[in-house]
Amino acid sequence: MLFSGRFRCEVNRRRLRHILDYVSRRHKARIAVFGYLDAERRIRPENEIMDEDRLAQNLSRVPTAEIRSAQFRTAQWRALLATMFCYLFFYTGRQTFGFAIPGIQQELGLSKATLGWASAALLWSYALGQSINGNLGDKFGGRRLMSLGAILSCLLNWAVSFGTSFASLTIPWAINGYAQSMGWAPGSRVLSNWWPQSDRGKVYGAYVFAAGMASVLAFATSTLILEFDLGWRWIFRLPVLLLLVGGVTYYAIVRDRPEDLGFPPLPEGGCETSLDTQAEPEATSVETSWQRYQHVLSNPRFLIASFAIGFQNMARYGLLIWVPVHFLGEDWENSDTKWMSIALPIGMALGAIANGWLSDRVFHSNRSRVIGLFLFLAACCSFAMYLLPKDHWLGIPMLLLAGFFAYGPQSAFWALCPDLLGRERAGTGTGVMNTVAYVFAGLGEPLIGWIIESNDDTSLVFGVVAAACLTGALISPLIRR
Repeated sequence: MLFSGRFRCEVNRRRLRHILDYVSRRHKARIAVFGYLDAERRIRPENEIMDEDRLAQNLSRVPTAEIRSAQFRTAQWRALLATMFCYLFFYTGRQTFGFAIPGIQQELGLSKATLGWASAALLWSYALGQSINGNLGDKFGGRRLMSLGAILSCLLNWAVSFGTSFASLTIPWAINGYAQSMGWAPGSRVLSNWWPQSDRGKVYGAYVFAAGMASVLAFATSTLILEFDLGWRWIFRLPVLLLLVGGVTYYAIVRDRPEDLGFPPLPEGGCETSLDTQAEPEATSVETSWQRYQHVLSNPRFLIASFAIGFQNMARYGLLIWVPVHFLGEDWENSDTKWMSIALPIGMALGAIANGWLSDRVFHSNRSRVIGLFLFLAACCSFAMYLLPKDHWLGIPMLLLAGFFAYGPQSAFWALCPDLLGRERAGTGTGVMNTVAYVFAGLGEPLIGWIIESNDDTSLVFGVVAAACLTGALISPLIRR
């Protein structure tokens, strides 16, 4: 019996220590209880057993609020990291197309302008899907939509890999755009449920960083497939298997709201920012889909921000799709410069983190200023890339900086959605904004393809990107009125 009592006592003691370690950030609770236990050891003989009632009493002294706070913090970070993990693989399902263009041209005999239209089909389908799925994310939650989109996109990429004509390539690629649209806005809604306004620049910066790293992953896997001479069809088959893993994992780990895990909702009631002291009121739980759209489309600053991101996204996809074509060249299977394009998505990922931090800490949530600054610098870097020869050593750092400044504003743009519209409309707002962004990107793709084809000069993509970034920089100050 004595041994049994000691065993139970030790188990309970370990349990207590585990809980106290769990709330280690709350030093007062830990010091109070551990101090009590240490005093007990000094006063009582080592062989004396602390009875279970005394242990239970000590356990009860740990503040419940502190434990719940630590648990909530853990759940917050789990939601963020799982959302980042899932979206890390999304771009393997849509940003690999540029690497396949030379192989498709060689096998199917399609022009760059024609393939620009195929790329645009995905972007426009994606734009349409954003306006729908963002609202569905507000209505049904982002967890189901994001996971379903990942699985469908994997299947549709495999369908594209068996294409033998323009139609058999473009149709599943366009449908894939809709599947891809089930990721970003619903994921954004999940994050807005878990994180308050004061942390959104940082949180969305991390989210956009995951998207930037997704570009790195898409570029790296596609280049490796070309390196091993597997052919363009495997570009649509192998990388998306990672997306399948991400979608299944996300559904298993994430919950849509704090309330789903027994936590109270965030106490944030409005969306006031440094941009405006009369912010849009938070949506009510009974607000209909049509009412959410009405609120979103009647906000003038939100509409200006949507046009600004339109030009930014035109520049972004101009870089993502046509930079690989530029560096692969005509001898795409044996190109010495094909790995240079990896600098672009690396710069994008770093820019997302930097912009989100600057948005919160330096510009104090004044998103318009950091957006305008980054886009202006992106225009300068892109124009420098236009002037540089393709194999010049300065091309790597300049391409990295072009990606850094062209993509970075995404963090601030997405933080603007809950800032301007409120948390309950974040999904709808993100969807509408992304719709505009991809309509512009879709217009840019065939335009850039035609310009390159007409002049037989792939470096002209950087001129178009510079013009788009400069236009976005000029529009962005109007967000703050």
